[in-house]
Amino acid sequence: MYESRPRYAGILFHITSLPGPYGIGDLGKPARDFADFLAAAGVSLWQILPLGPTGYGNSPYAARSSFAGNELLLSPEILAAQGLLTEQDLAELQKTLRGNTGAGAAGADAGTDTAVDYGLVEEHKLPFLKKAARHFVEAPAKASSLVSNRPDSTGFAEFCRREAYWLDDYALFQVLCARYGDARWHTVWDSAPAQREKAALDKLREENTAEILEWKTLQYFFECQWQDLKAYVNSKGIRIIGDIPIFVAPDSADSWTHIDLFKTRPDGKYSTVSGVPPDYFSPTGQLWGNPVYDWEKMKAGGFSWWIDRIRRLLSQVDMFRIDHFRGFDAYWAVPADNVTAEQGTWEPGPGSVFFEVLKKNLGKLPVLAEDLGFMTEGVKQLRDSQGFPGMKVCQFGFEDMKNGKLPARHFFLPHNYSYPWAAYTGTHDNNTTAGWYSALAPADKRTVAAYLNCGPGTAKSGPAVSLAKPDEIAWAMIRAVMASHAEYAIFPLQDLLGLGAEARMNTPATCNRENWSWRLSSGTAGIAESLNPLAGRFAELVSLYSRGLN
Repeated sequence: MYESRPRYAGILFHITSLPGPYGIGDLGKPARDFADFLAAAGVSLWQILPLGPTGYGNSPYAARSSFAGNELLLSPEILAAQGLLTEQDLAELQKTLRGNTGAGAAGADAGTDTAVDYGLVEEHKLPFLKKAARHFVEAPAKASSLVSNRPDSTGFAEFCRREAYWLDDYALFQVLCARYGDARWHTVWDSAPAQREKAALDKLREENTAEILEWKTLQYFFECQWQDLKAYVNSKGIRIIGDIPIFVAPDSADSWTHIDLFKTRPDGKYSTVSGVPPDYFSPTGQLWGNPVYDWEKMKAGGFSWWIDRIRRLLSQVDMFRIDHFRGFDAYWAVPADNVTAEQGTWEPGPGSVFFEVLKKNLGKLPVLAEDLGFMTEGVKQLRDSQGFPGMKVCQFGFEDMKNGKLPARHFFLPHNYSYPWAAYTGTHDNNTTAGWYSALAPADKRTVAAYLNCGPGTAKSGPAVSLAKPDEIAWAMIRAVMASHAEYAIFPLQDLLGLGAEARMNTPATCNRENWSWRLSSGTAGIAESLNPLAGRFAELVSLYSRGLN
């Protein structure tokens, strides 16, 4: 008897986009409500973006640390329930954020309820979080209440001991960022702390003991809240897919602490930065500006920094997506002084030996490989040799349309997907499906509608024929991806909601205030009001195409 291989459905929705009264999504009740929605919809995968503390540009792919959690995601309500904040504190914080409504990035409806204003949230929320940290330090016995759902935890002291390899430097890094008003340690800081002179760092630690302890305590709070949330999500039969950027930010604790692992000039400044040549997203390429690794030094050290990094990530998620997987085969290296990524060279990455070392130390890696953009046979062989599913993005299948003519053999169209790919309507870097469709020419809209069997439009219809509605196209594309043979079918929440370009998460190769700011507007009833009506509709597709909880 023939038995089909298991297939899964997931939703892509980052923590920052959760609704709530504190200016940014957090790890409290709305996150659990969202997990309840996923369970009701039959979804077994929740994909998120990187969890690190963001810096300039607010991108989670340019975090100030590859190991730390974003303190702004902490739930004030959980801290209040643990006696570390008061109800008055919560009311004051909510009032302050509401009073600044309009400072956000979503046009006429801007504000803390519909868009994250990172500067506003940091200015007003972070002081209350630090207040909770000080209360905890004054009464450490409260540690037991912080870890009620973590029976393997032994409290704050154990956390600090276990995570000292990154936590000590990160806490000092944050203190120095505040001192200089800038995280660009390599250009703004004085030379002694920038070059990590031991005497200077020892003095800074002695002079800033209380502030360092605050940052460590906030990371302990994050660990506790995240692990409690993960346990709740897992109890629903849902796995969390995390995300790991291949590179680190130039203004990060990672590069400050381990500058020897990156390619630099004799003066210590970066010699080469990362990017990608012109691709689907940008005609001039994407100049990311991240420092690039000295892979020979990393290999000589047994890739120990990477082992630590992925071990830390695996303590937080069940699976993870490797962003820019192709960089492990070869990466686009751009001279540090260039202003675009058009001029660069392909340099060899560490290849399969890197993953073999990881597996030897960490076991089988539950990886999805982001293999979009310019692919070579070497990248494909590396991906396939490790057994990592690659990615398919349905929107890309229509990129080569000409006057409404569809390239039927395009490998991004759902009828061409095979096992074990991870298939998406779009990702955080795409426009929403409704927004993408709305921007197409009429002939291309009819072709898309005809392919997806949606609405009255057909490939041969004249211009007078009405076209499918954008939200209908979004659901038709969801259905097409669901019906494919791909092992994983994952959809941005915006597509389930049929939202347009106003809900786009990120536009690559830009540093706009709108990037990373979208939040779910849920009204007074919370997530239930916004999402529960969708659960049954999505669950029908999950069941129809055998992608439910197994």
